[in-house]
Amino acid sequence: MLANLDNEVIFKKAFTDKTVFKAFVRDILGIEIEVDKIETEKKFDPEIGYVDFELDIFAESVDKRVCVEIQRVEYDPHPSAPLRTGFDRFLHYFLMLIAEQQRSSKEYGIDRTVYVIVVLTAPYKISEKNGKPILDEVLLLKLNPQTLQGEIRELYGHQFVCLNPNHPNEGTPQQIRDWLDLIYQSIHSPERPVLNIQNEGIKRAIELISFDKLTPEERTLAKNKEAARITLAKTEEYAKRAEKIENAKSGIAKGYNNHIIADITGLTIQEVEALRNAN
Repeated sequence: MLANLDNEVIFKKAFTDKTVFKAFVRDILGIEIEVDKIETEKKFDPEIGYVDFELDIFAESVDKRVCVEIQRVEYDPHPSAPLRTGFDRFLHYFLMLIAEQQRSSKEYGIDRTVYVIVVLTAPYKISEKNGKPILDEVLLLKLNPQTLQGEIRELYGHQFVCLNPNHPNEGTPQQIRDWLDLIYQSIHSPERPVLNIQNEGIKRAIELISFDKLTPEERTLAKNKEAARITLAKTEEYAKRAEKIENAKSGIAKGYNNHIIADITGLTIQEVEALRNAN
């Protein structure tokens, strides 16, 4: 049985392992990387762009030519904000990692290639500007200029990759599919996962997150993280409910009928009527 990669403790245990990290980077980005140190909860001092942000998993290659950041998201951390808030946040991280190099550069050169990989363990809740929902399994952003004819000029190589195993696509390459399957099945089919153990990174990740291989300390930490996540979700749900009730009371005070208040707030007509009677 696999432990849940939707859990921060389990995710970090798997992807801070050098064998897993290197294989994941190789399969997702198509590059080989040698790393000396894999950091978690990475922060920069002083802050970059006047924003104090934290990276889940961060590593630089031994030759300092490549830096890779992996970020995991299980839910929208800002449910009341615009739908693209999460993407805006990770785009900011991506650009700030590039900008951070200017601190040690006397000119405008950007010596290191920056890669950011975001793993979403829940379906997208965003749409394009035209309202069309985004249902892609893999999204890529590459910072290279192109000509009017569409020819790409390889100047930088920086990449932002977003993975979401909840939207399977037949065109996804097998080496990427292996990791998406691992993530998805650890969450939705942990007792009977069907995974490609011929992939050394996948095999090693399975060993690390097998439930019976977790230490008592890791199980406790994972349980506490899950409890905190559930508490946060319930708190946010309660806050949303309280806001709806306050809006409904305001509508009642203004003389709106139950149907209009229900449409505006999302409450049922029966709930609005109960509030009206309580007043």
